[in-house]
Amino acid sequence: MGEETTMVAGRAARGLSEADLDYVRRSLAGGRRPKVVFTAAAGQLAGQTGQVVELADPAASDEWLMVRFGRDTLPFSPADLALPAKARPPRGRAARAVPVDAATPAPQPPGQPPPGQPPPQPRPGQPPPGRADRPAPQPAPAHPADSLPAAGAKLARRPARAKPPSALAVTLSYGDGRWTVGAQQGGRVLAKPSAVRATDALRMVALLDAPAVQQLVAQIVAAARADAERDAERLRAELAEVEARLAELPDDDDLRR
Repeated sequence: MGEETTMVAGRAARGLSEADLDYVRRSLAGGRRPKVVFTAAAGQLAGQTGQVVELADPAASDEWLMVRFGRDTLPFSPADLALPAKARPPRGRAARAVPVDAATPAPQPPGQPPPGQPPPQPRPGQPPPGRADRPAPQPAPAHPADSLPAAGAKLARRPARAKPPSALAVTLSYGDGRWTVGAQQGGRVLAKPSAVRATDALRMVALLDAPAVQQLVAQIVAAARADAERDAERLRAELAEVEARLAELPDDDDLRR
């Protein structure tokens, strides 16, 4: 592994920076799905690539970047991902080329006469021009791979850890006189809130070792039952009044007499 590969691996281990996240947002806003590389924090997926297809709410979960990998779309955190080297936003300015003046003569090596003059003749016992004593050649540097830091070797030998699944939350709620239950994993909704009967809600709460919660749910159900009984009593009274008015009206036989 060369020095350049080690530097890329070091950048990928840090995950997505703020500049990288801004690049991802602008790409999605433009209709593109930017490619990302899974870092070592992603476990067994480290080194493989995916596409960011959606951004969830960062306040709801740490894993708010929805990445398509194969046929699956899974949530990941910024530390689990990195941009490929070619997709990274540019940093700094490119070096400007310095123009060379054609009129400026190129520097001459030591011992050489200026252009247009004959070379000087060597004196007796003097070495020819340009062959002065030169320093002994130095040994070639070791292969770049031999100078890699020990941290890079440890990183390469470290086994990839499995990515733990996101927390699963099943929520039982009460509002507007009805009970609902829903499920969510990380920033992804698995089941939208759907209505359940009060008896089923009581069974769910009974499985919890929380007497305070059970007592509160029992109070809610009792209050709902009392409201339903009052409505039924009111409807029975209205029905009795209507039947009394109906009894006072003559039927067809009475009209024929």
